[in-house]
Amino acid sequence: MAVMSAVGLVVDDRVLAGAPLWAKPFKFSVSFVAYSLSLAWMLSFLPSGRRVGWWAGAVIALASLVEMVIITGQAARGKRSHFNYETPFDAALFNTMAVTVVILWTATLVLAVLLLRARIADRASAWAMRSGIVLALAGAAVGFLMTQPAPGQRRGVSKVVGAHSVGVPDGGSSMPLTGWSTAGGDLRIPHFVGMHALQLLPSMVMVLTVLAPRFARLADDRVRLRLVLLASGAYTAVFAVVLWQALRGQPLIHPDGATLGVAGLILLTVTLGTYGSLRVARTPSSYKATDAAGASVSKELMS
Repeated sequence: MAVMSAVGLVVDDRVLAGAPLWAKPFKFSVSFVAYSLSLAWMLSFLPSGRRVGWWAGAVIALASLVEMVIITGQAARGKRSHFNYETPFDAALFNTMAVTVVILWTATLVLAVLLLRARIADRASAWAMRSGIVLALAGAAVGFLMTQPAPGQRRGVSKVVGAHSVGVPDGGSSMPLTGWSTAGGDLRIPHFVGMHALQLLPSMVMVLTVLAPRFARLADDRVRLRLVLLASGAYTAVFAVVLWQALRGQPLIHPDGATLGVAGLILLTVTLGTYGSLRVARTPSSYKATDAAGASVSKELMS
């Protein structure tokens, strides 16, 4: 569907709600690819509960497929897929999508519980996956806020009920590529930031593991764990800030003094935290032990 949508972007110049008609199915399909591959990789680390994990993963795959079929089908018809109550058929499709999203979120919650309970040898990897999937759940939950009626909309009356923009109508001036609003708040920003913690935090562990043979401090599993916990906390703070910004109707690229002040505190905390995490007194013998552990984890992660 990503390939089909990419072709649509090239050959179909229609615009819907201020964006190319095929932009939404393209972005959703690519996002689902990243989401599914990340969860599949995490499932491979479960020492127990694999059968429950397999069923939860199968439910996520099926729910994702249903949602993508509706989004792509509506694009082919030249219709909105989200918040569309123009006809009973359009409303039925959107309500079906709403049900699949709840099912997908619940199945992801099951995987989160399995990962939180799992005993994974490398603590940095374990907490990167745990933090990533919890933040992904929080980011996905932002989508539920978008289904609430915007000012001037009424359920059972309006053709469109719900919006991703805050303080301005959907479809106004927007950023290139992302399509995020430059005139008001946009709930798609915290939605995106939260959900992609699923890829970014585990990727950080992979980078630290690759760098460990070159930088002795990173060979210490305690250092890697501290850096992952710091990154998870900072990522959570960034998610909270962009959500707060969107709910106040503030564009991402036009932050006010309060937003900049909080962002500055996050940056200062990360800088001091990184410095503190790397200052670990070690004995030569402990480096040898953790070097061996780091090499073992590196092989497991890269495989």
